[in-house]
Amino acid sequence: MAKIRTTLKAIDPVWDRIVSEARQAVADEPLLGGLVHACILHHDTLEDALAYRVAQKLASPEMSEQLIREIADQAFASDHSLAEAARADIVAVYERDPACHRYIQPLLFFKGFQAMQAHRVAHWLWGQGRRDLAYFIQMRNSEQFSIDIHPACRIGKGIFLDHAHSLVFGETAVIGDNVSILHDVTLGGTGKEDEDRHPKIGDGVLIGAGAKVLGNIKIGCCSRIASGSVVLNEVPPATTVAGVPAKVVGEAGCAQPSVSMNQLIGAREK
Repeated sequence: MAKIRTTLKAIDPVWDRIVSEARQAVADEPLLGGLVHACILHHDTLEDALAYRVAQKLASPEMSEQLIREIADQAFASDHSLAEAARADIVAVYERDPACHRYIQPLLFFKGFQAMQAHRVAHWLWGQGRRDLAYFIQMRNSEQFSIDIHPACRIGKGIFLDHAHSLVFGETAVIGDNVSILHDVTLGGTGKEDEDRHPKIGDGVLIGAGAKVLGNIKIGCCSRIASGSVVLNEVPPATTVAGVPAKVVGEAGCAQPSVSMNQLIGAREK
């Protein structure tokens, strides 16, 4: 394990940039030195820093920071895809959010990124059959960040949760790679049957603020869902849907809506 971690660290440009930015942040604002050192500079790898940050944010009188840190350490050590997805998430936030100017910002300050990494730990626990502990992480995630993601929900990498407030993703929801989701979005079911009942979001999809996507429906790759829409039917790839109920109103307007973040109906990428 030590050999693998050393190799990853040696070729980890994301972590190297985070460390460099952290040192500059301390020089620029010494009052944040304690936070930056605790969250970043005291750690050797991004995996260690992620485990620390997840534990710090989710700890409560019901479960100590030390115990959650041990759980998160185990998750990141057992499944390297968790931290690789986190790296993709950091780059996604940096590239898509005009308010993000440094790689350290998601790790230190952005609750959407922090909640996503906590969910990845909960999902790992779910896959290990440790379901009550997974539910506990889900509960604390919801209490801390107002983001309620069922531990069974499958989520890809390169995810950007913009503003990340009042999000609900159901048990059988699936979210692909390179998806961008704004605040107040629900990926919900339409009944109470214990079955596959939640949406399947394809790669490269952009979901606008306040949208509700309901039922076991497919949202095609590189499509756009306009803000405030209620989606009850499948969405073809590379299209834009809007309205209540949502209807196709045109093409997506660009090859990667989730990257361009262009939410104007009828607008095309220049």
